[in-house]
Amino acid sequence: MEKISIIVSCYNEEQSLPLFYEEMEAVRKRDFDESINFEYLFVDDGSSDGTMEVIKSLSKNDDKVRYISFSRNFGKEAAMLAGLEASTGDYVTLMDADLQDPPALLKTMLTAIKEEGYDSVGTRRVTRKGEPIIRSFFARRFYKIINKISNVEMVDGARDYRLMTRQVVDAILSLKEYNRYSKGLFSFVGFKTKWLEYENVERVAGETKWSFWKLFKYALEGITAFSTMPLVISSFLGLVFCMIAFLAILFIIVKTLIFGDPTSGWPSMVCIIVLVSGIQLFTTGIIGQYLSKTYLEVKQRPIYIIREKN
Repeated sequence: MEKISIIVSCYNEEQSLPLFYEEMEAVRKRDFDESINFEYLFVDDGSSDGTMEVIKSLSKNDDKVRYISFSRNFGKEAAMLAGLEASTGDYVTLMDADLQDPPALLKTMLTAIKEEGYDSVGTRRVTRKGEPIIRSFFARRFYKIINKISNVEMVDGARDYRLMTRQVVDAILSLKEYNRYSKGLFSFVGFKTKWLEYENVERVAGETKWSFWKLFKYALEGITAFSTMPLVISSFLGLVFCMIAFLAILFIIVKTLIFGDPTSGWPSMVCIIVLVSGIQLFTTGIIGQYLSKTYLEVKQRPIYIIREKN
């Protein structure tokens, strides 16, 4: 018998989990026959509410429910990795507990893999209804930028929600980096992928854990993980400003020899110094980002620490 592993990352999802489990069980009974086994693998990412109590309650009443609980909040990337490493299914999917990833698509995803020859089926939102306008604007700009500067294609609106064969999961787990950006890793490993489109679904309960600042830092993680173009831009800016400085020196020498007025123009000179200093700090910051990632990699700290599991 084949098995599907449902990995659910949870951080303060006490209100959403019962609704998710109820909906997922309804889909399982309606769309799948007894030839397909299921396992629910809930990963508690250091929640501070009653999330863990809800998960344990579910596991007592359903032997399909397994759980992993972290010692603290390590982030969604760590939770997804822990779930992938612990999964035992022939097919594995990543889902959010807030039902923004429609469980009803799971049957279509499995059919595409088994009958159409795909290795992975991903989902993408064609609308961002319910999101703040400013967040949607920057999200779309991010995908345009990352696809221009990276060799790995990332689909606009792509969700972490996808169904993968065991071969794809094993390929992802072979990537051992500490700084993980799963959307890029999914694309990096390749394989034949089909995309299902759907309109954005709002959360059934609770509040989003992704603030604008967290999304911004996550975007930087993706850029530094899958592109060295910022370093190229940094070098290019340095070369351009060296040329400008050289031309400015020539201009000042010629101007002084002709007009004999070397002291005029100090306000513009101050502005130029401030501008160039800003560019230097900007490019140094870019280099610092890459150095910080290297620093975290070489320390080889664990990506997550498990407090308990069943």
